[in-house]
Amino acid sequence: MSEESKEWVLEPETEYRFELDPGSSLVIKLIRGNAEIFGAELAEGKTYLFAFECKAAVFTWRGCTIQVTGRPSTEYVSEETPMTAYANLHMAFEQMRVRALRALHGSPLSDDDHNANAEPPRVLILGPENSGKTTICKILTNYAVRVGQDWSPILVNVDPSEGAWTVPGTISATAVSSPIATASPVNPLGSSATSALTVLASNALTPLVYWYGYSDTRRNPLLLDRLIRNLGEGIFEKHDNDPEARASGLFIDTPSSFASGPAGSADSRNSLIKACIDAFRINVILVVGHEKLNVEMQRSYGGRLTVVKIPKSGGVVELDLSYRERVQNYQLHAYMYGQKATPPLGITSAIVAGEVATDLVLSPSSSIIKFEDITIYRIGQENMAPSSALPIGATRTLSEVQPTMLDLASAGSGLLNRALAVLSPFNTDENERYDEEILDLSVTGFLVM
Repeated sequence: MSEESKEWVLEPETEYRFELDPGSSLVIKLIRGNAEIFGAELAEGKTYLFAFECKAAVFTWRGCTIQVTGRPSTEYVSEETPMTAYANLHMAFEQMRVRALRALHGSPLSDDDHNANAEPPRVLILGPENSGKTTICKILTNYAVRVGQDWSPILVNVDPSEGAWTVPGTISATAVSSPIATASPVNPLGSSATSALTVLASNALTPLVYWYGYSDTRRNPLLLDRLIRNLGEGIFEKHDNDPEARASGLFIDTPSSFASGPAGSADSRNSLIKACIDAFRINVILVVGHEKLNVEMQRSYGGRLTVVKIPKSGGVVELDLSYRERVQNYQLHAYMYGQKATPPLGITSAIVAGEVATDLVLSPSSSIIKFEDITIYRIGQENMAPSSALPIGATRTLSEVQPTMLDLASAGSGLLNRALAVLSPFNTDENERYDEEILDLSVTGFLVM
């Protein structure tokens, strides 16, 4: 038996949008023409599998015919897309990359370039919840690597609620040299080499990762501020060692809490936005579909940065809290066990995120470690009220970024069913050690207790 297939004929500059329910899957094959999913081009005749409640769109610039097998909860074709605006942004950023590369090589600039800034695009993308920020990051990154100029832009994720290349609770960055495939929200920005077979082309990403430990940026904004600045230092240390890579620029995906939040959180939001601007040396701010935020950014940074308001796609889906919790569980499980997506009936083989589905299944092993062989720290208190909630004149007995060693044998350690980050080793030179060094150590892996 096999599920019924249906052909969709897409006119130029239209897109086929679909949404999947839990446990369902969908297969798409490009029959003729040209098509892409969030900037990643589809190959004609190949079968692409989507699962894990994926919500995506197949866009075509010149028209195409696709074959769809499966039963999505929602599917339709839209003629109203913001892709022209996104393509115009890409072309502007491409000009910035070319000028930066010319300046690096000392090449003469063209007549219309003399007054232009020779800095590559370093773009901060801001917007409210369900505005499509991650999608825009993928589109702009994919367009950059598809140009054929060997660009490798750095893609930065400072949204700890999204696992990106690892697991939720982290912020990370990596250089992207090939298009990011979209198959599910399990790996929204691709897979890292630490969570899949390194021989696979789509899993060659080696991100720089820092452990925040929460999905909510409001839990410990002081710690997040420090980690953002650490991430920026790591990126520009790479650029100092590889000036050619610097010309490719970078894109920063941000959490929705940077755009809006409850009363009293404005200072924290502005502080974290400023931390991103300083740490990543931002020269362009994109505001997605939020007039008030655009005005705020123009007022605060319009004098020295380029602030651009861009449209929100009509295909953006409103995601509820239960969906986000399921996705976080998917991401943690996939990091340890890989992705195992079941194709619709009658489909024997398909491609998931650029690879054969069976190649993405992992077989992790468990290990027994003695308590005396490991040291576990907690940063700050597990449940820490914001500073504004403290009594007038009161101060904390424990700093928000103070490392506290846990007693592993204690019944109240709270480690059962927790995910822990394995950090890089401390500096071997005792003279270079300092009290809060653990905050500046990058992540090498993860444990589940």
